[in-house]
Amino acid sequence: MLAPERRTRTDIAVAVAIVVALAIAAVTIWLHSDARGTTSITASTPASPLPSAASVPTSLTRAWTATSGATESPIAVNGVVATADDGTVTGRDPRTGKQLWSYQRNMPLCGAISAWATVVAVYRDRRGCSQVTELAASDGSRQASRNSDADNTVQLSTDGTYVLASGPTRLEMWRSDLVRTVEYGRVDAPVNPKSQPRTGCKHTSAASSPSRLWVLEQCPNEPVERLTVLNPAPKDATKPEEYTSTMLVNLSPGVPGARILVASEDRVAIYLPGDGHSGTQSIGVFDSTDNEVAQYPVPPMSADATAATVGTAQTLWTGNAVIAWDPTQLASVWTFNGALGPGALMAGRLLVPVAAGIAVLEPATGQQIGLIPLHRDKASGPITTAVAGSIVIEQQGNQVTAWRPAS
Repeated sequence: MLAPERRTRTDIAVAVAIVVALAIAAVTIWLHSDARGTTSITASTPASPLPSAASVPTSLTRAWTATSGATESPIAVNGVVATADDGTVTGRDPRTGKQLWSYQRNMPLCGAISAWATVVAVYRDRRGCSQVTELAASDGSRQASRNSDADNTVQLSTDGTYVLASGPTRLEMWRSDLVRTVEYGRVDAPVNPKSQPRTGCKHTSAASSPSRLWVLEQCPNEPVERLTVLNPAPKDATKPEEYTSTMLVNLSPGVPGARILVASEDRVAIYLPGDGHSGTQSIGVFDSTDNEVAQYPVPPMSADATAATVGTAQTLWTGNAVIAWDPTQLASVWTFNGALGPGALMAGRLLVPVAAGIAVLEPATGQQIGLIPLHRDKASGPITTAVAGSIVIEQQGNQVTAWRPAS
């Protein structure tokens, strides 16, 4: 029978050193982990959507106000209004503003948007706006996440099928599980060299439909912006599939301000600043081959011009008016002057913010059929609008305000 091995002091010291090293490594990993910097409080009971309003209220009163500096439009989905500020996304009861759930990280928010009955929140770390989390709107539970290279600022939008995150030098599109379907522009470490059709271009704006991705970009040594049309979901996400790309010859070199306003399935509306003189501005409508199919003269447009989807149609706030568009041809249907934002639908009517309150319009014609008086702190745009049952949610600057029926 073999005698048991004796442990020397050296053996014990080495074992202790290994245990201490492993403990230090574990603590270090935890200190720098996403989990340590995240606090998630889910709702005890998932919220339910509020019943649709049977009619438009004749009067409204302020119900609550909250700060939401990381959103551009109110997020009202699945019986919850979500606000996003600093590093926290909060799901609130639309009627009271009471917190139902929250999700907080120790990094700033780049933006938040509603898509697929969830809230998609984008956070900034050392790689840019790269940390993305998808939260169930009803209870705040985490559904999916992703992390990839990004610019320090991004614009978020959705076409109902994909979310587009567009920055000055690169953009990505994600499907509902946050898997990337395409990347376009700057790639720091390309898996496939020369997979991008152009390099060094600045993306001035972008928009998407389920079948088209439109990018307006200014490329080196080109006098004006070019309009590029891409497949939003090519076979390989790292290899963009370009349908067409053409410089817009009706733009004047050196005149800034051209930007994509509204996109449909196979057309896009672009603000064309002309030569910069009063009366020369227009909105050009281009098809999927970059051919201009229509042009509408407009006054100089605000840098805050904002589009909204209202039912199956689109509206565009130009800075002092709302333009309604045919959803397929992007033909201008009507214009309503004196607006402070693009509006939202309630009970088959279009609610458009104006200085005196909310104008009630007939969506097909733009005819005003009513006015809901409101006393806002300031009467200036843009004011974006959402609806939760019979409650009107407005965002003005970084403030979200809920207005409930007065009786």
